Amino acid sequence: MSLVTGRFKALIDKIESSLAQNLADTLIIESFIPEFKALLADIHWLPEIFQHSDPQHYQQYLLYKDPQVRFSIVSFVWGPGQKTPIHNHEVWGAVGVIQGAEISQRFAWKEQKLRPVASGDVLQVGDIDWFTPASGDVHQVSNAFADQVSISIHIYGADIGQVKRFTYSPTGEAKVFISGYSNKELRK
Repeated sequence: MSLVTGRFKALIDKIESSLAQNLADTLIIESFIPEFKALLADIHWLPEIFQHSDPQHYQQYLLYKDPQVRFSIVSFVWGPGQKTPIHNHEVWGAVGVIQGAEISQRFAWKEQKLRPVASGDVLQVGDIDWFTPASGDVHQVSNAFADQVSISIHIYGADIGQVKRFTYSPTGEAKVFISGYSNKELRK
């Protein structure tokens, strides 16, 4: 079964159109927000295989990779209480919640250390957050619930599973990582 139908295809088409126009990162993201919101309105298009949580680690399933590797779409499945380390992206991105809720805590460099920027944003179903390297792409994401699974859809301006990025300690010490994907057929 192909995911590239209906609302999912409309989203892909809009992203491809924006990329073909060579728009700035923020304009690319702004261009596909209506299609992204429509996709987040109903989880039934997302096959169950991409909704499975793991009791130990959040899951990152590749749903679509642009043939020219200009963008990727991923489902993140958060078990109860799971969270990412503090990390960056190196590319533009948008995150939308399709089930449950998540907390996005942004960080910024201050006095040569990473510091939380205000309180974390709680994203509910249908809410979208976005970032670019220029606007600040360092954050930590967590499931807002300690007793249920949350699922979000992420769109990135590259094949995010292959991008060399960084995790950070609370003091700002950087460690290189490449996330890969949780899809069994993509694991090496």
